[in-house]
Amino acid sequence: MNETFVLTRIGDSVRVDIRGPRNGGATAPVTVASSDLPTFVAERELDAEGGAGPRWVWDDTTRWYPSLLESGVRVRRCLDLRLSHDILRRSPHVDPGLLVGASSAEWEAMDPVELAGPALFAWHEHDEPLDSLAEFDRQQAALAASTKRDPLGLLLAAESSGALVAAEIAHAGLPLREALHERMLTTLIGPRPLPGARPELLEQLLPVIRGALGAPDLNPDSPKSLLRALRAAGLDVTDTRAWNLRQLDHPAVGPILEYKKLLRLANANGWRWLDTWVRDGRYRPNFLPGGTVTGRWAAHGGGALSFPAQIRSSVVADDGWKFVVADVAQLEPRVLAALSTDLAMAEAASESDLYEGMVKRGAVATRKEAKLGMLGAMYGSTSGEGGRMVTRMTRLYPRAFGFVEEAARAGERAEVVETFLGRASPAPTGRWTLALGDLPADDAGRDRDRRKWGRFTRNYVVQGSGAEWTLCWIATLRNLLWQLDGAGELTDRPHLVFFLHDEVLIHTPAALAEETILAVRRAAAEATRVMFGTFPIDFPLDVAIVDSWAEGDSRAFLLDAEDEDPDLEADLASPR
Repeated sequence: MNETFVLTRIGDSVRVDIRGPRNGGATAPVTVASSDLPTFVAERELDAEGGAGPRWVWDDTTRWYPSLLESGVRVRRCLDLRLSHDILRRSPHVDPGLLVGASSAEWEAMDPVELAGPALFAWHEHDEPLDSLAEFDRQQAALAASTKRDPLGLLLAAESSGALVAAEIAHAGLPLREALHERMLTTLIGPRPLPGARPELLEQLLPVIRGALGAPDLNPDSPKSLLRALRAAGLDVTDTRAWNLRQLDHPAVGPILEYKKLLRLANANGWRWLDTWVRDGRYRPNFLPGGTVTGRWAAHGGGALSFPAQIRSSVVADDGWKFVVADVAQLEPRVLAALSTDLAMAEAASESDLYEGMVKRGAVATRKEAKLGMLGAMYGSTSGEGGRMVTRMTRLYPRAFGFVEEAARAGERAEVVETFLGRASPAPTGRWTLALGDLPADDAGRDRDRRKWGRFTRNYVVQGSGAEWTLCWIATLRNLLWQLDGAGELTDRPHLVFFLHDEVLIHTPAALAEETILAVRRAAAEATRVMFGTFPIDFPLDVAIVDSWAEGDSRAFLLDAEDEDPDLEADLASPR
């Protein structure tokens, strides 16, 4: 049974409209009391064991799925109308008129709700009931008429599966030993401070920083105060980002960077975080799929997108269980090779280390040169060593480097660019987008802003397409994990407990750890096939079976911290 069930809340009940699997024909709707919905869903999931299963269509996964999970019900497939509406209305391949309805403004304004709410279903008093069936029909019509129907259809399915994964991660929680975390905090920043006080090790750094800058009353927690003190000490700085401070030669820089690192740990994963976000040995991150303009996930509090290596030692598997940690080696350069169909770069990507593959084939002399050239291409370097390597590597990989260059030029022309599956970039705004005749002839900021937007679109097409590959990966993986053990609820089987850009963490019974690794690799291969067909590109994985997350090879997704461009990263991570 592969029927589609469209759910619309009506007071304390749910109207269920049923569509057939082939002809789209509708049957008479049924009404189900909200308290009976878990049983209704579970019976239909059970009836379809062994097949694709029913598809559940609802306004927003965060309003439906957590309560089903609390009742012990897992679904295989859904269509999240909120997420799908946002993708379709921004797409240049969709007629926006087909999405217009009486409640269009409400669909565009809908926000997700926090996943950890205690209510049976997330009916919110301020919410107006929205007709899911009418919106589903509009979206299906818009998709059917689209010039990019199949890729967009895959994107909607992957995005909706991502919403299921996020809810399941919040439901299961990441195992975390609170006593270990407390000992780690005591070692790194000092004992739990009194309310309103700084941790001990930050207090010890205060006189060092103040003395080095000659500022006895400095509060380094305040960026404005710190910036004034740096300038008063004769340093030419425009902000206090660690990225820029590292370029300075001054005795205050080292202590300031150490202070900022410890302060970030105290604020992001310190005592208050432990009290707020960790309960009963589980950290429950509140991920927001599709929460950024590129399609990467965002998070609603709790520091889910920044889980630094120094605190991963407190993430320990339950007795009799293991973690399987997996991340993708150089995801974005490999995605770029596939996007551009650059066979020379794809050949280098056949190595487990793409940069070493470039060296091995004589493209560059060292791994550092290969990395500088690739980062320069994706971030728009035009000067220095990175710029020189871009010029050289453009001759060697003309299709790949030409692809991002064209994306940059399109952005500079104020055009919308898109990911491989069709997620469109936001339209640019600002004075530079005006016609030349509407601006003063000496408007110096115009070209600067235009080039900045070109750097944004240059990276958008790669980062957004990489996010799509990972969505296909985890969507396939969640179902493969479910099939490894035919008994029990979600948390009795191997299940995802964390996802960060290109890295997954799976909590699995020890006896199924090796099978879990096979599922991780099979899911990656399937994601590559679904996304890029027969194009010869490899996405090798670093996979490990560990008791503690700290034991895994948890590398940053592509860029080392000192390589990141903070301004561009902030733009790419902006809310949708």
